[in-house]
Amino acid sequence: MSTSTTPQPSGQPEERLENAIELQDVAGLSQGQIVRRRFFRHKGAMVGLTVLALTALLALTSVGVGPVPGWWQWTPGQTGAVVNPGGSPTLSMPTWLGGDGFAIGEHPFGQDEIGRDIFARVMAGVQTSLMVMVIIGGVAAIIGVAVGATAGFFRGRTDTLLMRATDLVITVPTIVIGAVVGKMAGTVSGVVFALALGLILWTTLARLVRGEFLSLREREFVDAARVAGASNMRIIFKHILPNAIGTLIVAVTLLMSSAILLETALSYLGFGIVPPEISLGQLINEYQQAFSTRPWLFWWPGLFIVIIALTVNFIGDGLRDAFDPRQKRIPSERKMARAAAADASAERARVPSVRPDAGVGGGA
Repeated sequence: MSTSTTPQPSGQPEERLENAIELQDVAGLSQGQIVRRRFFRHKGAMVGLTVLALTALLALTSVGVGPVPGWWQWTPGQTGAVVNPGGSPTLSMPTWLGGDGFAIGEHPFGQDEIGRDIFARVMAGVQTSLMVMVIIGGVAAIIGVAVGATAGFFRGRTDTLLMRATDLVITVPTIVIGAVVGKMAGTVSGVVFALALGLILWTTLARLVRGEFLSLREREFVDAARVAGASNMRIIFKHILPNAIGTLIVAVTLLMSSAILLETALSYLGFGIVPPEISLGQLINEYQQAFSTRPWLFWWPGLFIVIIALTVNFIGDGLRDAFDPRQKRIPSERKMARAAAADASAERARVPSVRPDAGVGGGA
């Protein structure tokens, strides 16, 4: 008896093993637990989250918050005698890095021309920049979700009106609107400045939410909720919005990264936060005349701007991969070999062994 076998694609066994390993890893877990598991396994996101948390902790504890003092000996506005020539940093690198031996000194980031400690000023700038970033992200998220959800769910004239208003804001360059708004609100306080920027940075998020709602409102679970008598508000907040929360979180995270860069640019141009308040962009603007003679005044504010922007981007990438069900974590070779051996054992158990016949034909 001849046995015919159907040829299988060469990549099918490997793909089947990968799917089996992934299903085994998430067996018995809820959707929220799966998302957390994927996020905490994302190395870039974990590095970004750790660095951002340490940066925020350093800024908050070193110079204090409001009336609460910090552990650093200098305050952002305190002046003193210039220690090193030109106010150069007292921080010294180890000998194996070409320095004179590791030492922090009184002013590790240096001093300006009137003896103010740059470390204290940079930490105050980090506090302000983080505060502005969080407020902008929160305000833009509220407005963007409200506009996008209303336009995508109700459609018709409501959609047309809201989207034309959104297009009107998008057509004007953000830096121009930010400069006008910053000039009016930046002189008041950093909080007002952040609120004003949040009022103009919601447009991209609104379009994204609208697209999600246009897709989700046609799904079967929405029709079932309508049949059950659910109101429009309940459908929006209890059924559609939870299914779009992953996309929203990722978009808001990336929006916060661009927001801190916008605040830095506006403050550098003089349209943002102004003294006596301190931000990282405002520090670069204040010391721009000393770029060629005292470059350390630019190193530290610029370094922390890059750190904050990169870490927020890494966190956003991790959230995107965690919420995207199409993302697969490639298993290690050891797991693949173990799964292949288990699959082969299961296959042998399913197929019975064929024993040769004891005798063929018969004797006379």
